[in-house]
Amino acid sequence: MGHVPRKRFGQHFLHDPYVLNRIVEAIAPQPGDALVEIGPGEGALTRPLLERIPQLVAIEIDRDLAAALAAEFPPERLQVIVADALEFDFASLPQAQTTLLRVVGNLPYNVSTPLLFHLAEYADRVRDMHFMLQLEVVDRMAASHSTPEYGRLSVMLQRRFRIQRLFKVPPGAFRPPPKVESAVVRLTPLPASAIAPVDEKLFGTVVTRAFGARRKTLRNALSSLIDAQGLGALGIDPGLRPENVSPADYIRIAIEVARRSAPGANLLD
Repeated sequence: MGHVPRKRFGQHFLHDPYVLNRIVEAIAPQPGDALVEIGPGEGALTRPLLERIPQLVAIEIDRDLAAALAAEFPPERLQVIVADALEFDFASLPQAQTTLLRVVGNLPYNVSTPLLFHLAEYADRVRDMHFMLQLEVVDRMAASHSTPEYGRLSVMLQRRFRIQRLFKVPPGAFRPPPKVESAVVRLTPLPASAIAPVDEKLFGTVVTRAFGARRKTLRNALSSLIDAQGLGALGIDPGLRPENVSPADYIRIAIEVARRSAPGANLLD
């Protein structure tokens, strides 16, 4: 009898050979790549990846699964780290000191959004990321402004990454089948020259407050940070809804809030 999927870890094991092959082809791993797999599970993706590359780092929260993988592969081929990816310091990996990481994984859907925000903190250490996620989440990640799917996740990730939805995956490709469709997505960090300098915490505050009141106008949603006159000075209509404002305009708002804030003013409560 195989490993019984654990609900508390959000485990749905990918088993479809066709889908696995498509993922590997999308990643196109090459010898010398610093590949890190999040949540390898039973190793369905780990094995075909190790057919292409000599070494892989795997981060697995389930001790039983981690032990099984560690027993299957020698440590010089597969380094298994028992850890919660939500708390793991990816910059601590020795590979991250010498080359850009390539991060892959079938992410647990119950923690996908906070995990994506955590991984975004390491954008400058990453070459690309390929993930299996709930289709709805992927659509939100890649959404353009003024669409129903556009929101906080869209803005926060698009500030740092180019996001491409690659292909959909049906529930039957997993054990047990999830109740939703899934999709594979590629995130490629934008070059430093394309990322406007802005206080990251303040930017997050602006975006969170805007979409925390997405039924309100921007004037009302951001009233504690910037007034209608300030928005108008940026050429942004204060009567817009938060979903009608582009990531680039949210960056401009955050920069203006920082400029206008008095020394010592606390805008981050």
